Amino acid sequence: MINDGAVVTLDDESEHRMWRKVGFRILPLVGVAYIVSYIDRANLGYIAKPMGADLSMTSAQIGLAAGLFFIGYILVEVPSNMMLHRFGARLWISRIIVTWGIITMLTGAVHSASQLYIARILLGFAEAGLAAGILLYLTFWFPKKQRTWAMSTFFLMIPLSGILGAPVAAALLKWGQSVLGIEGWRSLFVVEGAVTVLVGIVILLLLPDRPSKAKWLNAAEKAHIEGVLAHETEQSVGHGALTGMRQALLDKKVWALGFSFFAIVFGLYPIAFFLPAMISNLTETIGSAGNVSSVLLAAIPSVAAMVAMVLWACVAARKSIIFSTTVPMACGAIGLIAATFTQNGVLFIIAVCVSVSGIYTAIPQFWRLPALSMTGAAAAAGIGLINSMSNLSGFIGPYMTGAIETATGSYTFALLTIAVIMVLGIVVLLTAGRRAERIGSEEGGTSFPRDVTEPRLLTENK
Repeated sequence: MINDGAVVTLDDESEHRMWRKVGFRILPLVGVAYIVSYIDRANLGYIAKPMGADLSMTSAQIGLAAGLFFIGYILVEVPSNMMLHRFGARLWISRIIVTWGIITMLTGAVHSASQLYIARILLGFAEAGLAAGILLYLTFWFPKKQRTWAMSTFFLMIPLSGILGAPVAAALLKWGQSVLGIEGWRSLFVVEGAVTVLVGIVILLLLPDRPSKAKWLNAAEKAHIEGVLAHETEQSVGHGALTGMRQALLDKKVWALGFSFFAIVFGLYPIAFFLPAMISNLTETIGSAGNVSSVLLAAIPSVAAMVAMVLWACVAARKSIIFSTTVPMACGAIGLIAATFTQNGVLFIIAVCVSVSGIYTAIPQFWRLPALSMTGAAAAAGIGLINSMSNLSGFIGPYMTGAIETATGSYTFALLTIAVIMVLGIVVLLTAGRRAERIGSEEGGTSFPRDVTEPRLLTENK
C-alpha cells in the first residue's frame, strides 16, 4: 500500500480483488431492485388483453394507464435524489421499494379504468427516484475508469427484467386463478408486489451508503476508493464541472442531455407495454398464439439485447462516449422503421430485436456522460432532471401508441413517430454531448493498472 498524497494506492492484485468485491457486493443488490422496478412498471404490457377485457378498456385507455405512472416520476425525481443525497442511499432506496411494492399489490384489487388510473399514478409517486437514485449511488462507488463496465453490467438488468418478467407473467396468467383464487392478471400484481417488498427489506439490511461504511472493505480499500473519487471531483470542478443544484437545473447542456435521453427511451416503453399485443396482431403469420404465447415471444428481444450489450461494451471501451451512444441509437431507429414495413411475424420480431438491442445498448453508454460534467449536489439534481425528462417519454409514448392504434387499427404510424424522435435525439447528442465529454477528457485521471481499468462487464472482471 502506498499513500500518494490524498490517494491510497494498492498493488495490482489488491486493486483487482477490491473491484471484483465491490462489483459483486453492490451491482447485484441494485440490479435486483432495478429488475423488479421494470417488471412492475411494464406488467401492463403482459396483461393488457385479459385485463382490458375484464375492465372494458380500449388500447388508448391502457396506454393512458401505462403513461400515468410517469406523472409521479416526472414531479418527484429531482426532490427524491436530493433526499437520497441527504439521508443516504440505503434508507431512501429501501423506502422507495417497499412503498411501491405495497401499491403494486393493491393494484390487483382495481375494478374499473378510473381505479387503475389512480393506482398507476400512486405507483409512479412511490417509485419515483429509484432509477436516478441508483445512478447517483453508482457514482459514489465507481470512478470514471471503472464506470463503463459498472454501468454496462448494471443496465443488463433492463433486458433481464424482460426475460424474467415474461415467463412469470405467462405462468400467472395461466395458473394464477387456480393457485390464488383470483384472475391471472390480478395475481400478477399481488405476487410481484410481494416480491418487491421483500427486495426492499433486503436492500435495507445489506446495502452500504458509501465505501467508507462498507464493512466488507478493509481500511486501505475504503481509503483508495474515497481518495480516487475525491481526486476526480477536484479535477472535474477545476475543468468547469457543475457543483450546485441550481447550476444543474438551469444549465442548457443538462436540459439538452435530458432531451437526448428522452429520445433514447422514447421507443422503450411503447414496445415494453404493447409488444405482446403487436405480436398477437400478427398471429396469422407466426402461428396461433394466445395471450401466454405472445407474452413469451415478447421476451425474445430482451435476450438479443443482452447479447448486444455485452458485445458493444467491448467496442465502447475503445471509442468515445458519443460514438458509443449514437451508433446503437441509430440501430434502434432503423429497427423500428423496418418493423413498420413488414407484415411477417418472424421478420417483425427480428426488426424489434434490432431496435430493442440498440435502445438498451445506448442507455449505459449515455449515462457515462452526466457524471463527467456534474458533481455533488449538481450531480444529484442533474441526474434527477435528466431521468425525469426521460420519463416524459414513459407518459407520452404509451399513450400516443395506444391512441394511434385505436384510431388507425395499426401500430405502424406510432413506430415511425418513435423512430423520428430517436433521430432528433441523435442530432442533439452529437452537439450538446460533446461538451460534457470534453470536460472528462481534459481530466488527468488517476493511474490504475491496465488489467483493472479497461471497461468490461462484471462477469469478465474476475
